[in-house]
Amino acid sequence: MKVLKFGGTSVANAQNIKLVLDIVLHKAKQDKLVVVVSAFTKVTDLLVLASQKAASNDESFKEVVAEIEKKHLDAIKELIPVSEQSSSLSHIKRIINHLETLLEGCYLLGELSPRTSDTILSFGELLSSYIIAEALKQHHKNSSYKDSRELIKTNTNFGKAAVNFEISNSLIADYFASNEAQIVIMPGFIASTFDGIGTTLGRGGSDYSAAIIAAALDATELEIWTDVNGMFTANPKVVKQAQPIATISYQEAMELSHFGAKVLYPPTIQPVLRKNIPIWIKNTFEPEAEGTYISSQDTSHTNPVKGISHIDHITLITLEGPGMIGVAGSSKRLFEVLSHENINVIFITQASSEHSICIGILDSDAEKAEKAINKAFEIEISQNKIESCIVEKKLCIIALVGENMKNHQGLSGRMFSTLGKNNVNIRAIAQGASERNISAVINERDVKKALNTLHENFFEENTKQLNLFVMGVGNVGEKFIEQINQQKKFLKENLKINLRVVAVSNSRKMYFDEDGIPLKEWQSLLENGETANKETFIEKVKALNLRNSIFVDITANEAVSQTYSNYLKQNIAVVTCNKIACSSAYDNYSSLKQLSRKYNAPFLFETNVGAGLPIIDTLKHLIASGDKVNKIQAVLSGSLNFIFNNFDEKNSFHDVVKEAGFQGFTEPDPKIDLSGVDVARKILILIRESGYKMEIEDIKNNSFLPMECISTTNNDDFFKSLIANAAHFENLLAEAKAKDSRLKFVATFENGKAGVGLEFIPKESPFYNLEGKDNIVQFYTDRYIDQPLLIKGAGAGAAVTASGIFADVIRIGNI
Repeated sequence: MKVLKFGGTSVANAQNIKLVLDIVLHKAKQDKLVVVVSAFTKVTDLLVLASQKAASNDESFKEVVAEIEKKHLDAIKELIPVSEQSSSLSHIKRIINHLETLLEGCYLLGELSPRTSDTILSFGELLSSYIIAEALKQHHKNSSYKDSRELIKTNTNFGKAAVNFEISNSLIADYFASNEAQIVIMPGFIASTFDGIGTTLGRGGSDYSAAIIAAALDATELEIWTDVNGMFTANPKVVKQAQPIATISYQEAMELSHFGAKVLYPPTIQPVLRKNIPIWIKNTFEPEAEGTYISSQDTSHTNPVKGISHIDHITLITLEGPGMIGVAGSSKRLFEVLSHENINVIFITQASSEHSICIGILDSDAEKAEKAINKAFEIEISQNKIESCIVEKKLCIIALVGENMKNHQGLSGRMFSTLGKNNVNIRAIAQGASERNISAVINERDVKKALNTLHENFFEENTKQLNLFVMGVGNVGEKFIEQINQQKKFLKENLKINLRVVAVSNSRKMYFDEDGIPLKEWQSLLENGETANKETFIEKVKALNLRNSIFVDITANEAVSQTYSNYLKQNIAVVTCNKIACSSAYDNYSSLKQLSRKYNAPFLFETNVGAGLPIIDTLKHLIASGDKVNKIQAVLSGSLNFIFNNFDEKNSFHDVVKEAGFQGFTEPDPKIDLSGVDVARKILILIRESGYKMEIEDIKNNSFLPMECISTTNNDDFFKSLIANAAHFENLLAEAKAKDSRLKFVATFENGKAGVGLEFIPKESPFYNLEGKDNIVQFYTDRYIDQPLLIKGAGAGAAVTASGIFADVIRIGNI
């Protein structure tokens, strides 16, 4: 014999009940069945609402009853032929009339006793089981209905009655010994006392009813049919990558169900565990799916961690003080107080010094617990031997669960390291000697990030998901997103990095999608997004609180650069090609580096110098290995190099600068490049990364621009000034030809001094043949004395700059 239990979603309506009947009829071809059913979805909640309204003298309870009645009458009309509906409709109306009479009593008395509440709540299962039994008779004549209250006997603890297994087992065995029906339908959740007074087994008690019956009959299997494909490695509503668990032990299933795996009611396992009866968790809507098989021995040992679960709405209460050290009975007194107040303790941890004890309870019990504990220890508190209890709300317990965790070293370290890297603060830790469960208390706002981070680490083949928030989607930004879209599959398959662009923004609009923006549609989505606002953007990033978050700044905006600290303090990495932050005041540059270290949030800016060239990265490795930079010579402006390489007698200076802008080699304001400010910022960044303290004012800027060009305030006037001063630029070109040299804008650093300016480069210099938009840097160090370390390559352009930003993102993914 098999016992099948169908939950509320499985019997939500006539359409779903038809699926249930298909499953039952198919199973009945091979086995005798007991089918235990829950109330229709939301009906128990409606019954609770109706009883509360009635007890509060609110006549609208009648409207709730009418809704319940309609729901069940509609089901009969769809499931049973019209010619046979009459008796069923009459029966349902009689039950509803009885319900309404009870509620009228509550209304008149203005109260709701636990006993009456249990009687009212039982109507959900009584209605659903009757309708399903009548519908089944239309397809299978050898079926019957049995009221569970006649077989399952309990005490009078209304609301969560304790089962008398000796009597219940005997009644169940006797009934089924004489019952010849192939299928028996029974209501779950409900039972009765020895005097026949109705009781309930607690919310989720239909699972428990089914387990009681399965154990009493020594059933071959207990099948729990629900709306998901079994137990999952994490809550799939929170962790989208969660996977069904194929096999799991009783103990692991109990741990996961305790920690919120709602497909299974925690007490369910106990009756069948004693009889070693396996449990299947199956999906009513995908009956062919494998589901989860729960038994005494889990044969799957591929992953020591079976699941990650959590409990929301936790309050942490800490009792501490010197008066607890070496004093016997402090813990006993604490737990007695909580027991008397009927407060369930979910989490316990105590320091070995005995100075403090910490417990986790539900938020709803916090105020009651605080008052009771302070009252119980009021003498010690008045004597300053113990502090008033410390109450911390809005917390959550997360737990790793696995039978085989005890056989694997380092799992705790791996768990806490993973959380720490994502700035998830741990308030308390507990681990039993069985090592089947490692629990930690964290802030409620971090639960989604924590669960996803842990799931990624333990279940996703070390695939790391990076969540990108991109500000600035002009030429470089567009290329950057294009490169992500092109390489996304490669990165996931080869580097185990899953890139998601969660937000994009330009100066006008911004658009967010927590599940990742479809990259082929990002432009149209952005165009229809909300109005751009830097502060709102930051708040949205914080509110999402996603793991491995990276803010990518692809602007040249000073105000944007001033927001970096807001991100770093939230453990959000920053990748930027914007040079302003790292070339700002040294204290700001230093502060950003310190925040990066303090909050374990990478701050990468490789593209600040040399676009996609690995200049800063190489410099970091030199310094980290103990080398010292003594001298730097460099051509650091790809745009200026392009301009002077293309400026000749046939192409005016004005026209070449215009062309450089069209090709995306200059900043939106070309004067930043031509004035030498951009190059000064770049050499300053290299100097600082070399370990020297310097400000931008310390760098001598020998500008080649006439004062008329420098003093312009907009691009139109600037380009007009280039035409007006054409002779000046032509003279520079003529002088270079006379000296058999080429014009290069060079940055230098030596003996603590730095400068930038236009130079006449002779043929023997390595800078002479620097073509196109290329950059070149020479580092003279303690190790590279006579022959400098030289880095050379394209130093401007949207594609190469985007690839440099992309490379920084990948570096974070590989950390």
